[in-house]
Amino acid sequence: MIRSTHPAHGFVRGKRLTGGGALLWLICLMALALPIPVAAHGGGSSGSHAGIPIPSLTHGEMAVIDPYYGRIVALAVTATDTDETFRRMLNFAQIQRSYCLWGVMPGGISDEESPFNECSHAYLAAAKAVLLQMRTMKDEMVAAGDLVSEIDAALVRNNLSLILCRFSGESFNTADLIRPKLLDIVLHAKSLTTILLALLALAVSMWWTARGLRTKPLAIE
Repeated sequence: MIRSTHPAHGFVRGKRLTGGGALLWLICLMALALPIPVAAHGGGSSGSHAGIPIPSLTHGEMAVIDPYYGRIVALAVTATDTDETFRRMLNFAQIQRSYCLWGVMPGGISDEESPFNECSHAYLAAAKAVLLQMRTMKDEMVAAGDLVSEIDAALVRNNLSLILCRFSGESFNTADLIRPKLLDIVLHAKSLTTILLALLALAVSMWWTARGLRTKPLAIE
């Protein structure tokens, strides 16, 4: 039996819902991609200090530590002799990085005007604090010490440690997540362009998927 493909029949109506579902998913992803801002502290933190304080780091330190973030976290998540302070700082670093869209936004590290610059300071400051604490831990001190030596050498080699930006003197707190402000993202051309291109690519991919489903050969029984 050949099933009808007339738009009035349920076989095709089910496929048409795929396109609507794709649009709904796109809207949901747009909402998830742009975190909701909270009360200001510097650029977007709540100002709470109920958690664990995290020292600030300079713009130069941030640029050098960024390539080491993955290695720092990889070592930290395998650490066994941890305490609550260490775990909360590590958790803060990982959550805070997700608010920065995992470091993929252009200028998040280098551009002081980027809406993602302050939150990049936050998660890299936490990564630095985690690294320095691992240097005092019995099982991790050797590997952490090697990382610290590499980072110190890179700072000296590039003469970056004293380079400052407006967030260089800002300290952070594990109870105080930094969220990029939606308005700042809209006003920052590189960030807005990156998000729009990603959403456009997603929309095109979903359209091609829906189109492929609509043009499948007739089902024969």
